[in-house]
Amino acid sequence: MSNESDIFLRVTDDERLAHEWELVLLAQGLSPSLRRNQSVVTLSVPEGELERAHASLLAYESENHEEFAGGHEPAISAICAGASVLTGILILVFFTVTVVSNSTMLWFERGSADAHKISNGEIWRTVTALTLHADIAHAASNAAAIAVFFGAASSMLGVGLGGALILMAGAGGNLANAFLQGSPHVSVGASTSVFGAVGLLGGVGAIVRRRRALSGRRAWLPIAAALALFGMLGTGGERVDVGAHLLGLLVGSVLGIVIAFVAPRPLGFRIQWTCGGAAVAVLIYCWILALC
Repeated sequence: MSNESDIFLRVTDDERLAHEWELVLLAQGLSPSLRRNQSVVTLSVPEGELERAHASLLAYESENHEEFAGGHEPAISAICAGASVLTGILILVFFTVTVVSNSTMLWFERGSADAHKISNGEIWRTVTALTLHADIAHAASNAAAIAVFFGAASSMLGVGLGGALILMAGAGGNLANAFLQGSPHVSVGASTSVFGAVGLLGGVGAIVRRRRALSGRRAWLPIAAALALFGMLGTGGERVDVGAHLLGLLVGSVLGIVIAFVAPRPLGFRIQWTCGGAAVAVLIYCWILALC
């Protein structure tokens, strides 16, 4: 079925399970559709059937609890978890390279988000600054936070797209912060991207809830939750750059809302690889510009 109003419901790499879901919904008089993207199968239903379909699958799984107790976690869940942990580890590895092993190299002078230099055209600093951390506590806290929120965002959007949008949110937040703060403001750290991920989750969540015909107030609860997280995590501490955190959150929220409209269904592996590869390439290219 190729109904433009179809809404994504579930995803799995188990084709048998996908057909089982489809049969359950067909038995309820609903109109499910299956789409295959590489090794992943997505289940969608018309927008007006979303709540009934969700309730039917929950009821079916409740009645067959033993069969589903082991779970049929999509392969994508393991990929998201692995990618998020790897990202956190890479932050710590890069901290070791830039601070512990090569303290004589001018990493911070070349890569920090120096507002004066950014405004004079060194835009790559908005990206490179996300990888620099002043001390081990700073690096460890951001590594843990990015692992958590990158994992959550990639489970909704996919690893490649989620990673690319989080990088964009962090860079966008640093760029806006540089122009608003002006010289001699300088900042480093992945926390702008962390709050970009929080905003991304809030923006996507708000649009998804609106599609499910929830009331306006309830639909915007994810945005409220993102702001609450910002209040708890983004405003305390001596050297916290509140402006960068807030702007990362705002840029991430806008990106989340836009992507939820543009790509309401999960993107295929080929596009995910393209987005992820582009994000890595941009990060490497920005550091090449910084060090040359």
